[in-house]
Amino acid sequence: MAQAETKVLTAHVPLPLADKVDLLAARLERSRGWVIKQALSAWVDQEEERSRLTRNAMADVKAGHVIDHQAVQAWADSLDTDNPLPAPVVP
Repeated sequence: MAQAETKVLTAHVPLPLADKVDLLAARLERSRGWVIKQALSAWVDQEEERSRLTRNAMADVKAGHVIDHQAVQAWADSLDTDNPLPAPVVP
């Protein structure tokens, strides 16, 4: 199986973080590089998802698919009463 091309990246990290990476690598019986690659991959995926969700949210706002702040506030204020309001819905 052919390996994907790679590129070496260098970063300065605080010593306590580097120590945690080393401990994790030892516990998992993996290399430091493997741990860093897993962490970086997960972070990039998370940031891509955050960006996608933000773009979707901004499209909803632009299309007017929002709930009025006062309606949300009234609902939230009613939650600790004997007769809470139903949750507001997007029109």
